[in-house]
Amino acid sequence: MTVAQIHQRPFGELLRGWREHRRLSQLDLSNRAEISTRHISFLETGRATPSRDMVLHLSEHLDLPLRERNHLLLAAGYAPVYAQSPLDSPGMAAVCEAIRRLLSAHDPYPAVVVDRAWELVDANEGIALLAEGVDPDLLGNVLRASLHPEGLAPHILNLGEWRAHLLGRLRRQITHTADPRLTELYAELRGYPCDQPEPEVELPGPGDIMVPLRVRRAGRELSFFSIVATFGTPLDITVSELAIESFYPADAATAAFLRDTSS
Repeated sequence: MTVAQIHQRPFGELLRGWREHRRLSQLDLSNRAEISTRHISFLETGRATPSRDMVLHLSEHLDLPLRERNHLLLAAGYAPVYAQSPLDSPGMAAVCEAIRRLLSAHDPYPAVVVDRAWELVDANEGIALLAEGVDPDLLGNVLRASLHPEGLAPHILNLGEWRAHLLGRLRRQITHTADPRLTELYAELRGYPCDQPEPEVELPGPGDIMVPLRVRRAGRELSFFSIVATFGTPLDITVSELAIESFYPADAATAAFLRDTSS
């Protein structure tokens, strides 16, 4: 669905759609938002017109992304509240500086910054270890670069496990955002070949505490775990949709290799 189509839908229809997407009854939302079920019903059917504060109140209790809160405001006849600033705009200088500082400090371990669609925004020098040999046309999107047969996939020793992990994250993101672009990306990634079994549920093996990324690089096996960070108090759509994924050595041998190659 395009943004124009979203804007053409009445507020009540959008509200009902998000409520059902969150698998909430009118009573559930009523209890969360502390307003009457009757009023929610009137809002969804168009018998009542929401105030600007009510739109924001319901958006908060539906846990909507900032982008979708703006869509609800527009549908209700109000101006958007949340800006969407280009990263190269003057007002984003502090954000870009913080990202660059974090990425540089993480070297020699790999780290990337992605947007909502998993498009690469920035990366540190350490990512070159994982990007080596990947088709340059794939590097713009981190998921494509990871799972495409001309990307990192042939070098991932536990491809089935890592692929299931990434696709699971993407499914959860689709559930949260209802973004049709992500649904298309998911379908594309599912079509990529994989010659290893993919677990339907991530269950730990003996001694496992997280899903590692195990890759063959420089003739040896390297193992990583990752941490994903987001900005804690975003009030701008661009900032709210950024994610920083930092990879750390999952064993002593990987740590030693990275330390030796960076010295």
